[in-house]
Order: sequence, then C-alpha cells, then structure tokens
Amino acid sequence: MSALVEVKDLAKVFDVSAPWLNRVVEGKPRQFVHAVDGVSFSIQKGRTLALVGESGCGKSTVARLLVGLYRPTRGDVRFDGQATDGSRDPAELRTLRRRMQMIFQDPYASLNPRWKVLDIVGEPLREHGLVKGSDELHGRVADLLKSVGLAAADTEKFPHQFSGGQRQRISIARALATQPEFLVCDEPTSALDVSVQAQVLNIMKDLQRQRGLTYLFISHNLAVVRHVSDEVGVMYLGRLVELADKASLFSTPRHPYTRMLLDAIPDIQMSGRSRTPVQGEVPNPLNPPTGCAFHPRCPHANSRCSAERPALTAFKGISVACHAVEEGRI
Repeated sequence: MSALVEVKDLAKVFDVSAPWLNRVVEGKPRQFVHAVDGVSFSIQKGRTLALVGESGCGKSTVARLLVGLYRPTRGDVRFDGQATDGSRDPAELRTLRRRMQMIFQDPYASLNPRWKVLDIVGEPLREHGLVKGSDELHGRVADLLKSVGLAAADTEKFPHQFSGGQRQRISIARALATQPEFLVCDEPTSALDVSVQAQVLNIMKDLQRQRGLTYLFISHNLAVVRHVSDEVGVMYLGRLVELADKASLFSTPRHPYTRMLLDAIPDIQMSGRSRTPVQGEVPNPLNPPTGCAFHPRCPHANSRCSAERPALTAFKGISVACHAVEEGRI
C-alpha cells in the first residue's frame, strides 16, 4: 500500500540573531537554530504516526511544515504523491490543503474569543466554498458539532462558555469541516485534565475508524502515544533517532534515549524492572554537540559517538540512529 504522506530529508533553520546594529556594536555573529534537521518518514492511509520527544526537539515545527504554515529550508513533503510546496499552482495547492488540517495544542488560544462557534467551525466551509446560504451552513456546523459530542444549540455560544475539553472538540469539528483525509494533531490533549484527555482521544479514534482518517499525532506523553498510535518516531534535537511500530518500540526499545523516556514512566505494576533515570539536560540548540547529539547524556557513548553523527538506518525491522546499536554494544 502506498503512503499517503511522505517526508524526505525535511529541515527548517530559524535565524535567531540579534538585530543588525547590536551585532555590529557587540561584535556578535549571526545565530541559527536547526529546529528540524533531516527528518524522513511516511504514513500509510488510515494509520497514525506519533512523534515523541522532550520539549524543544522539533515536533511542533514538523507539524507546521507538513500543513504549510512554515516553508521548509530543505527537503520534500508529498501528500498523496503530490508536492505541497509553493512551486505548485495556487488553485491546486488550495485543493490539496483542503485535504489536510491541523488541531492545535492550546484550545484557549486557537479559537477566536470574539466569534461564535457557528463562525469558528463555519469559516473553513465558507473559505473553500463548500456551503451555499446560511441554512446549509447552520446544518453543516450542527452536524459537525454532533459528530464530536456537542449539541446543535452550541452554535450560538462563544468559546468562553465552554470547558477546555469542549473547546478542543470545537477545534476538532473545525478541522473536520473540509472533510480532510489527513489530520496533524499537535499535542491536542496536553492542556486538558486526564479524564478529559481520554474522552477527546476516544472521539479522535472513533472519527478515524468512521472516516478512514490518517493522523500525525505529536505528544510528549507516552501513555497517550501508546493508546493512539500505530507507529512511533522518537525525536531528539531536531532529528529522528528511532522509528518503529508501537509494539516493538514499547517492548524492545533500541536507542538509549528511547529507553530513558520509557524508564521515566511510573511503574504502576511494581514489576521490579531496572530503571535508568533520565540524566542530564537537553543541549543548547544554538550550540549542539558534535557527532551524535545525545552522546553527552548517553551511558554507551564512545569516541566515535562524539565525532561521527549516526544516520537513521534499518535494523531488525525498525529504523534507529545509534552507533552503539549498530556495533552491537547495546
């Protein structure tokens, strides 16, 4: 089966330099952050790929690159075999963009507080010319709200009249308005209480089954990832360090960083398994380490790790970027 979404060597560099005059007066060089640095993956139709990692590892930047909110510095994003960059005809790109939508992290910031729910959910319908007249708009918005567990009467309310979980449902309804095939979910439950998280995740799984949706799910919560994903990609400092199906990653993690992340999960069963606490701090992205970015925190690092950056290579059915795994030291 061909992939719906294909990402090859995706990179995004941000210029975070001080203003020109400050640099001249203080003699400072320009500074760049490699937020995403050569990421490649594919997602099959109807499947969920989860990206996990500590804050600042580039997960949300990947999400914004996929839906076109950022323009990549390097690399290629293809959706259903078609390029999604600015070189395409604007009309074709608009049609393609309609098939992919994004659910943002903070339901308190992603909804316009001055608009009623009817306008918020109805905006994509109007923008893409999918409805004619206000009656059809009301009907479509009411149906969308019902599909995420809200009532048709909620169309006349404002965002401040809803709880966090309900606001995120409105965000999901808005994302579903154009009947997309691919949803990019940027930590959609991280701002919600645990009980509400479960409700929102179950709604998303039900919608995936009903509509055959494909998800890129971004999270730092491994329990959530275990619940929703089919494949998992682990990111560290802008790069993928491990890419595997969910069962393999949780049962036999290969990369030392993946092992540290899994060891940080509380052992509720009190199984007595040995645990390696997460050690050290994430390096400064303005001055990343040489070689493997993880080597200052890695218990298996040697001189090769500090000098040579490992490539993401296939290993026993998964992909991993680690010299120690490649050499059989782990």
